[in-house]
Amino acid sequence: MKPLAGLHVVEFEGLGPGPLCARMLADFGARVTLVVRPGPAVVSSLLGGGQPSRPLAEGKTELALNLKDPADVVRALELLAHADGLVEGNRPGVMERLGLGPAQVAAVNPRLVYGRMTGWGQDGPLAQSAGHDLNYVALSGLLSLSPQHGIPPTLGDGAGALGLAFGMVSGMLQARSSGKGCVVDAAITDVVAMLGGIAQWIAAGGGLGGPAPSAFHDSPFYDTYRCADGGHITVGALEPQFYALLLEKLGLHDVDPRAQYDASAWPALKVRFSELFASQPRSHWCALLEGTDACFAPVLSLSEAASRVRPGVRFAPLGG
Repeated sequence: MKPLAGLHVVEFEGLGPGPLCARMLADFGARVTLVVRPGPAVVSSLLGGGQPSRPLAEGKTELALNLKDPADVVRALELLAHADGLVEGNRPGVMERLGLGPAQVAAVNPRLVYGRMTGWGQDGPLAQSAGHDLNYVALSGLLSLSPQHGIPPTLGDGAGALGLAFGMVSGMLQARSSGKGCVVDAAITDVVAMLGGIAQWIAAGGGLGGPAPSAFHDSPFYDTYRCADGGHITVGALEPQFYALLLEKLGLHDVDPRAQYDASAWPALKVRFSELFASQPRSHWCALLEGTDACFAPVLSLSEAASRVRPGVRFAPLGG
């Protein structure tokens, strides 16, 4: 099923979260016209290791326009006059100077949903400052929750894209009934902070970021462990019944599962877990624990994940 079939979104070429958002909309059935600058996409090529393929452009129809040429700006406005949505990721004020800001577009299409993807938002002290994924996640407060202050690259960009896509769909849904468009202002920092709501709730209760030992950082039952072959596995048995099963599977019959949250015992038990997992290759632990309620998963490489995991949301008819 393609729930966004019939919608037309115009994307103005950019990097990272904007193109990812438009790719999500295209995957769900929207027709996406990608307005690109004439000439090669130099930065995209560099980030892709010089590869000519551009996966975030898949499923889109490209249209080359020079937006510094007034005639091509007119062509862009003609395209937007019949579109449902717009996605852009320029610094605040750039689209207005090009003659393609929200007010200028509303004059030709008041129903259009205008999606703006930035790192810091459209206004405020950082609005005109450059930044990238790691900076945005850092300002959200969530980076401090990682014990090594490390985070997978593009996590913030992905969160921003998801937030903008949700806002775009919400806006287009409302425009269908009201006939009025809107501006969707999605700042990566704000979206990451919003997605961190559960972390904020746990932190408020002292379970993260405080002086007390954290189940998420210090416990033996929620961590990443190195295996004998250099691979890694994860366990996340927070609930008592899952922890009890993990202990049983690992043969740790002398460890009392009822003392799971006795933080004084965590350091020694974490050492024991580390030594045990380091005694066998990753495949051994997968065979023993994967698919059980021990809350286990191997740490996959990107290539392994591509062959095993189907990313995204899937749709099927109601009733089969």
